[in-house]
Amino acid sequence: MFRPALAWALAAGAIVGTVLAAAPASSRKDVLDTPAATSALAPRALVNGLALAGDRLVAVGQRGHVLLSDDQGKSWRQASVPSSSDLVAVAFATPQQGWAVGHVGIVLRSTDAGASWTRVLEGHSAGALMLENYRREAAKAADAKQAAALVQEAERFAAQGPENPFLDIAFENESTGYLVGAFGLIFRTTDGGTSWQPLLHATDNPKALHLYAVRAVGGDVYVAGEQGLLLKLDRASDRFRALELPYKGTLFGITGSPRALLVHGLRGTLLRSSDAGRSWQTVNTGLQVGLTASTTDAQGRIVVVSQAGHVLLGRDDSAGFALAKVDKPLPAAAVALTGPSAIVIGGPRGLAPLALP
Repeated sequence: MFRPALAWALAAGAIVGTVLAAAPASSRKDVLDTPAATSALAPRALVNGLALAGDRLVAVGQRGHVLLSDDQGKSWRQASVPSSSDLVAVAFATPQQGWAVGHVGIVLRSTDAGASWTRVLEGHSAGALMLENYRREAAKAADAKQAAALVQEAERFAAQGPENPFLDIAFENESTGYLVGAFGLIFRTTDGGTSWQPLLHATDNPKALHLYAVRAVGGDVYVAGEQGLLLKLDRASDRFRALELPYKGTLFGITGSPRALLVHGLRGTLLRSSDAGRSWQTVNTGLQVGLTASTTDAQGRIVVVSQAGHVLLGRDDSAGFALAKVDKPLPAAAVALTGPSAIVIGGPRGLAPLALP
């Protein structure tokens, strides 16, 4: 089951991976080579990701749609996208340099604040890159058994090609960014996306659990996934090490600031740490639905939204969250703060700006 943005599908028991695996190779090739179609209905179609490119809002969703708004979500226009593969996450390293990822292992890059996009990776090239890397490293590895296991895993990914989606992307600065995805997929760039290196060998994920979210928070990098898996980059060893959590269910998202780290997931689960993940407090949300998306701004305001349209408001200097009264709740897959009392929601019903109390 893939992608926090599709939590309503998760709750219904849908398995996106099965659908992707069953699709004929020709159809996967078609979506990679067919540009996203322009549609007046795109702002009302499924949206999975939202990000700010400076003051511009950028949304991504089904069929390769990328939508731009320069008026805080009141109106939208489509960007030029070379592929029609479903997109599930978007992030900007700078106001101009953006990235989007999604099904068939696609990775797109923009250098003009989201106005146009080029393809950087897809499932086949990502698998080939991984296989080449681990075959090269195996030739000089001290541990032959471990090296062989990594080559075998890389061969599996290379053979599956576009069956494995990337599910999230984040940059901690203009140069260094991370890709995560299904079955433990994880890559890093240190040159602004010119090249990508697999990190299977440097991740405490022996079960190859799906990785749903990656974020840079408070000078650290965290990855969240299935079965309560939360990883933190240990810079001394250059390894993503597992943190102990008081929750063993699926985690969909990560947000926070230097003062507070928050992770959230199924059944209204929201956990808070004020010591960079060493200890955790369970936040009582009063909800039993999946918390699918979140965001924090420079003023320390935090918004967490649910698959049923709930909006939770908090601050990074307080453990408490309040449930906001929203006139027209919308099931949410993505959220962005656009002002002191305004957010934009993206989800299965498209995009909508919402005023907060």
